[in-house]
Amino acid sequence: MVKLDAKIPEGPLAQKWDNYKANQKLVNPANKRKLDIIVVGTGLAGASAAASFSEMGFNVKVFTIQDSPRRAHSIAAQGGINAAKNYPNDGDSVYRLFYDTVKGGDYRAREANVYRLAQVSNNIIDQCVAQGVPFAREYGGLLDNRSFGGAQVSRTFYAKGQTGQQLLLGAYQALMRQVHTGSVKLYTRNEMVEIVIVDGKARGIISRNLVTGKLERHFGHAVVLATGGYGNTFFLSTNAMGSNGSAAWKAYKKGAMFANPCFAQIHPTCIPVHGEFQSKLTLMSESLRNDGRIWVPKKKEDAEAIRAGKLKPTEIAEEDRDYYLERRYPAFGNLVPRDVASRAAKERCDAGYGVGPTGLAVYLDFQSAIDRLGRDVIEARYGNLFQMYEKIVDDNPYETPMMIYPAIHYTMGGIWVDYELQTTVPGLFCAGEANFSDHGANRLGASALMQGLADGYFVLPYTIQNYLADDISTPRMTTEEKEFEDAEKSAKERLDKIMSIHGKRSVDSIHKELGLVMWDFVGMARNKEGLQQAIEKIQAIKKEFWTNVRIPGSSEDMNAELEKAGRLADFIEIGELMARDALHREESCGGHFREEYQTEDGEALRRDDQFAYTACWEYKGEDQEPELHKEDLTFEVVKLVQRNYK
Repeated sequence: MVKLDAKIPEGPLAQKWDNYKANQKLVNPANKRKLDIIVVGTGLAGASAAASFSEMGFNVKVFTIQDSPRRAHSIAAQGGINAAKNYPNDGDSVYRLFYDTVKGGDYRAREANVYRLAQVSNNIIDQCVAQGVPFAREYGGLLDNRSFGGAQVSRTFYAKGQTGQQLLLGAYQALMRQVHTGSVKLYTRNEMVEIVIVDGKARGIISRNLVTGKLERHFGHAVVLATGGYGNTFFLSTNAMGSNGSAAWKAYKKGAMFANPCFAQIHPTCIPVHGEFQSKLTLMSESLRNDGRIWVPKKKEDAEAIRAGKLKPTEIAEEDRDYYLERRYPAFGNLVPRDVASRAAKERCDAGYGVGPTGLAVYLDFQSAIDRLGRDVIEARYGNLFQMYEKIVDDNPYETPMMIYPAIHYTMGGIWVDYELQTTVPGLFCAGEANFSDHGANRLGASALMQGLADGYFVLPYTIQNYLADDISTPRMTTEEKEFEDAEKSAKERLDKIMSIHGKRSVDSIHKELGLVMWDFVGMARNKEGLQQAIEKIQAIKKEFWTNVRIPGSSEDMNAELEKAGRLADFIEIGELMARDALHREESCGGHFREEYQTEDGEALRRDDQFAYTACWEYKGEDQEPELHKEDLTFEVVKLVQRNYK
């Protein structure tokens, strides 16, 4: 019987983390050298955790599917990272960052974890500045800040539109310093395909060398998963093509709970879909909403003329433009949270006011900002983003408004972890987007980078010690043990099963079919009938995959199609669990919008009396319905109210 124990420390909310650190178990320097930690993933959470563990004296093995840690998807983050330093002196504080994050997540996050995140946020900025991250600065030399959705203060630190890249380079440098010293062993082009459990504890992994196809065994006294989210279940998303949820899914099948899988974020500021052969979507940073104004034509005939190519957006008079976010949410305007902005765009397009060839787009217009500030200022703030947009769309956003539409971006759900970031499998930890812990039903912009670095630099180095302190007498395993042998055998059998299908369909064709089902029925708006259909359709897709997929080549060498097939098999099952979770949660909150549960003016309607909990799903076996467990969410400080950004 799985027992959910969040291990939240005693004491007032603001003192819980200090109390934890004051009473945790420690490992002395000599004993740290006896202990091995495996880190899977080299994004911000994984790279920072691996570097920190090594700096402390532990022996670390770190794995990435990329040819370099620098290619982790954290590099794609654009707009910034939140912290409560209050440099603009506009009223920010640790408490306000905490409150905005809980409110932004529609009151579906654990208070203690979120408060700790806000507490350590300032340390992250100091750490990154010390590493040389080139944050934007004001004329006087202070770090600059800009605004992001869901906040009325400017707390987002940024490096032009390349913040993720610059932060990852900082973490990468810290990691490679430790690789150079020999205390971190780096495995590139290696994918974790199984977790090894010995006597109920995570004791290692089986990895597949993606160049040679060879399966390899690796021991660790503890295992940390930092492998990102599962947004590519939808096929079309803002994630890199290689981003996947397989490591988390392997953990789920080995006893780790999967929490809130239906909480997927729709980002409102993406370049619209332009064709059926498209393989991914491109994100335009939320930072653009600082100076860009979002609108559609007020008149349907104008929208129809634009869609027909008979009218240009610059020909629409100011009084004939509907700045609908400013109209509906005057207090926050264009800086409402992502879920709110996304649904508002969908509502306008569904009502017939959308633009672009498909009618599934709205405008993001910078003309008033250029008139007010000058083109040079806008170029300095967003130049690389404008350049990227022009290269993709072949349109100059300085002269013509950008076209944007919502798309799948980030997943708030993930592996359930307690306050220590430990899963329900002892010794198995989970960090960054791969876990569920900090964002509730909707992540505020610029908080992903904050959580990844908080987990890696400032949380795990404490909490993993608390676990490993009891392991200093555990000898290293040879990996010849039966548990390692069985795990490798299981991984090999799965690869052989996929290779033996010899069907007629490509991996991508089946993945696209899954993606359409997910977007149509488990996307921006959901209802009971649609979710029931989705489960049936996904089960049919699963059968089609296992009887009709075709993988060329061999499992004994490099085989990109085999890699994709293994990940797709997991996406199919993740998609079904997402639909089940969305079906059970009969309320609307954050990114989860059930059409049956909305306010009179179309906002998400929570049902706190019945659903103020984290939904945690336990794997019960192949083709068996998972079992639901609930972690009740108790709010000692925040008052549960209907979200209001008006």
